[in-house]
Amino acid sequence: MSSSTVSLYLDPQIRDWVLFPITVVMILVGILRHYVVLLLQSQPKKIPRHAIREQRALIRSQILRATSANSPLPPTYYKVISQHLSQAFADGTYLKDGPPKGDASSSTPPNPLTDPAAMDGMMAGMKTQMVMMVPQMVIMGWINFFFQGFVLIKLPFPLTLGFKSMLQRGVETPDMDVRWVSSLSWYFLNFFGLNGLYRLILGGENSADSSRDMATPFAAAAAATPGQAQDYNKLFKAERDNLEFSEGLHEWIANDVDTRILKKYGRLPAEAK
Repeated sequence: MSSSTVSLYLDPQIRDWVLFPITVVMILVGILRHYVVLLLQSQPKKIPRHAIREQRALIRSQILRATSANSPLPPTYYKVISQHLSQAFADGTYLKDGPPKGDASSSTPPNPLTDPAAMDGMMAGMKTQMVMMVPQMVIMGWINFFFQGFVLIKLPFPLTLGFKSMLQRGVETPDMDVRWVSSLSWYFLNFFGLNGLYRLILGGENSADSSRDMATPFAAAAAATPGQAQDYNKLFKAERDNLEFSEGLHEWIANDVDTRILKKYGRLPAEAK
């Protein structure tokens, strides 16, 4: 050890009354936060039958188009189904609110803020973010108030000087060995390092993951805010054009199936070749 390096001898009471309490408190707070988030989560509301019917109609049409190039349906059946869906989309049969009244092209898109289900989702996201952020702010204030300037532990492996600002926050001593860790830096090490322990105790899909706290208030608000509600009337109109286009691309998978089977097994008559 060089002469410029300061040797420190820590009181064992620092380990017992500072190091262990910070670690245990952060573990318990993370576990408590997980169960609080579970309590705040409301049961998912059932989707109305008409809304499910609206979504499934669009998916049915998309599946029909996706199999048009190698369709198991004969051309007559394919055309009947395609025309039936196209007419239903034009009439608004599958819309959950019924056929549009008046000029549908001038209707304004639905506002997600007027949807009770969307508002419930926003409130649930905000409550979850508060449960994730407030405990960490309290713990950081507690450490800064009671344990500011404490040196807790020395890492058993060498480090470069680039880690000094990260491991010795709150301790402004240029001649201290880089391996010493301050109380505030120990908090940040636990903040990012306990996720594996939480996954071991609570499982992979737990709410104690500290990486979620990295979201800024703006990102949290964006995550809690639902996107623009889909206008199925416009989607159905676009799907009608797609169905009409796919009818010209339809090809039945059983076309000339007898000839292909005979050719495969070498039984095709010479005149058919």
